Amino acid sequence: SLRGSWGLHSGNGSLCLRAEVPGCVHTALLRQGLIQDPYYRFNDVVYRWISLDNWTYSRTFKTPFDVRKWQKVNLVFDGVDTVAQILLNNVTVGRTDNMFNRYSFDITSVIKEVNFVEVRFLSAISYAAEQNRSHKAYSIPPACPPPEQKGECHVNFIRKEQCSFSWDWGPSFPTQGIWKDVRIEAYNHYHLIYFSLTPFFVKSAQQWCLEIESVFDVVSSKPVAGRVTVNIPKLQTQQTFSVKLQPGEGSIVLLVNINKTSAVEAWWPNGHGKQTGYDMKTTFIMETGYQIEKFSKAYFRTVELVQEPIPGSPGLSFYFKINGRPIFLKGSNWIPADSFQDRVTYDTLRLLLKSAADANMNALRVWGGGVYEQDEFYDICDEIGIMIWQDFMFACALYPTDQNYLASVRAEVLHQVRRLKSHPSIILWSGNNENEAAISSNWFSIPCDKREVYIRDYLMLYVKNIREIVLREDRSRPFIASSPTNGLESVKEGWISQDPYDTHYGDTHFYDYNSDCWNWKVYPKTRFASEYGFQSWPSFSTIEKVSSAEDWSYISNFSLHRQHHDSGNVQMLQEVGYHFKLPQSTDPVKKFKDTIYLTQVMQAQCTKTETEFYRVSQSEIIKGEGHTMGALYWQLNDIWQAPSWASLEYGGKWKLLHYFAQNFFAPLLPVAYEDLGVLYIYGVSDLHVDQKLTLRVVVYAWSSLEPVCTLTKEGVTVKAQSAVPIYKESISDVLERCRNCTRKSCVVTFCLVGEDGLRSPTNHFFLSSLKDAVGLEKTQLSASVSQQDDTYIFVLQTTAIAPFVSLDVGSIKGRFSDNGFLMTEKKKVVVFYPWEPTSVEELEKSLTVTSLLDVV
Repeated sequence: SLRGSWGLHSGNGSLCLRAEVPGCVHTALLRQGLIQDPYYRFNDVVYRWISLDNWTYSRTFKTPFDVRKWQKVNLVFDGVDTVAQILLNNVTVGRTDNMFNRYSFDITSVIKEVNFVEVRFLSAISYAAEQNRSHKAYSIPPACPPPEQKGECHVNFIRKEQCSFSWDWGPSFPTQGIWKDVRIEAYNHYHLIYFSLTPFFVKSAQQWCLEIESVFDVVSSKPVAGRVTVNIPKLQTQQTFSVKLQPGEGSIVLLVNINKTSAVEAWWPNGHGKQTGYDMKTTFIMETGYQIEKFSKAYFRTVELVQEPIPGSPGLSFYFKINGRPIFLKGSNWIPADSFQDRVTYDTLRLLLKSAADANMNALRVWGGGVYEQDEFYDICDEIGIMIWQDFMFACALYPTDQNYLASVRAEVLHQVRRLKSHPSIILWSGNNENEAAISSNWFSIPCDKREVYIRDYLMLYVKNIREIVLREDRSRPFIASSPTNGLESVKEGWISQDPYDTHYGDTHFYDYNSDCWNWKVYPKTRFASEYGFQSWPSFSTIEKVSSAEDWSYISNFSLHRQHHDSGNVQMLQEVGYHFKLPQSTDPVKKFKDTIYLTQVMQAQCTKTETEFYRVSQSEIIKGEGHTMGALYWQLNDIWQAPSWASLEYGGKWKLLHYFAQNFFAPLLPVAYEDLGVLYIYGVSDLHVDQKLTLRVVVYAWSSLEPVCTLTKEGVTVKAQSAVPIYKESISDVLERCRNCTRKSCVVTFCLVGEDGLRSPTNHFFLSSLKDAVGLEKTQLSASVSQQDDTYIFVLQTTAIAPFVSLDVGSIKGRFSDNGFLMTEKKKVVVFYPWEPTSVEELEKSLTVTSLLDVV
């Protein structure tokens, strides 16, 4: 391994320092104290010089073996970011131009006992600009990001994390560095490069089988023969195969039939069953006497993407079946967890992914403008049951298709599919993010007579190249060319449909920052909602770390600088203003904190309304629309401390939206909406069996903790994996029945209760905007904290109904069992789960409790 300490110097040699590999220039400079936190205040712009320079990594190493004894020696980079010349002992052994590729350079004739290796980087910014200049035939838009993103240009000309040149939620830090492992590999005879296993269920034989693919480099001049034994003890399965490997690089595919007498437990998504995996050992014994043992986990699951006609509706369905069972996908979209990938540790990933599972999510889309995630990311998803919709790394742009570019992309796709296809969590490959829509809706104002050339490029890249490689390498899961797409209908229309946002096909992305988000009628009744969302600000404790006191106002230069989405700060206030009074405090910091709180309440409430609408739409067709089978909001995590659509702040702290997600993605949930003056309540269930339940509807006046009236409806049947109407009543009847109630003075709450402690979260329905609510009064909220084993118990008490009660313990890491709730009882117990050691004293000192009426 060549991990560890390297030398690093700037282009003119004026800066020389030690650098860790894996790593990048920015984190090396930070570690040596040569720069401040790149995320502090305006440093994303101040430190532009780092990305504009050309840096060189170098080190000397001793070869720990006798080089003469080995037929082949390779220098292998799992990831180079991005454009570099690689030299060993002053001989150029190769070049790199793709962050997502694995590079293996033959150094057999160059390696000595003591060696000097250099990786000379070229600035990604100047490389992208040069590639764009040399593409003379026609321009490939977009040239540059919008000005509010403070980004760099021509990112589509470099195979690098697309959002590293900036995005509407992220800074511009085009990194340089050796971002993954680097090592020397020496071997005789043969060497195993890739090893993957994919399960299939053979219906005719009613039997599981595993397809094992091994990719070898054979260095002997004649074929190598031998035996491969596969052993899965728990499934009483052992098989031996005779194999022959031809010289050069090639693969062997083995089909292992699982013993029929063994009961195979399938892998299921979170909330639908266990994530059983089986230990498996594969032994290669070749005539040359070299033995390779490979230990892996075998998972058994099938995936189908069902696109078929729906009775009573034009178009086609779009939903996933796992192990033959239709599954409603509940989750979010994943972006890179940091601008500097070497800071993304196993613990970072575990915390974020566990938070997704803890909020009842079963799916995430790895978005096409970031990176193909590290192996550990997919390992964790396998283990906790998070399904992955995997984009290829192309987003919101058109791309070149010259020969060099295509060759680089082909190598990238081949490598990534081989690396990732063994993971049961990955259920779909998707060619790109929004590029079908970009051409179809003409985002880049391309004149009609020039469209053909861009359509040709699109087909060349995603259909002729990416799709063909995926179909050849992986028959075990579906492929779509883009998201949003009309699926089979897009294919029929030549891969670019008239309207990729058509609700009768495929998946849709939907954003609307101007309409009232409490009105469900603005949302598309789509087959699958793969992107939608609303912005909010991260909490003050998160902002505080990267700002100074003069920044703490909603209209400070810092607040404007951090907002990378055009008019984003204004849109948030507009959305807040529909239903809440805007903060008027004369204390600027209080006003800033109140505004942050309200943006989080608004984001949570908006996303709740939209997600509940999608869940309610799963079992019905209305005017030809419906059968919605997925809700993945934008976005799960943050790349830095800034306003964004995320529900988890940078560092992992849960926003109010994430607490709401825990409820709106609950396996059993009652959902209310109003239509033409009638209140409807639906029972939504992801459970596998029908449930006989009791619906409890409790109406409160804002002015009292005593319910005005309670209605109990017993024997309500909520069907398995569906959404069914279980209650309807006109609002005027509700108000009449609950005497003394008006729309402005009362609120409706409801929950489902079953046998054996089965219980849904308590949901609520507001009959009017909260800014118009009558009878709401400022409450005295008090909290006492005590420790119980590894958790902390917060006992809250209130003197009046309190909407959107938010508990915040500053920068103490951990999460609450519930937050942002409507408090309708005198006392409520909330549990705090710490992620690092803390104490009752620390929690008491850091705690602030806010509810809606604390905003002045």
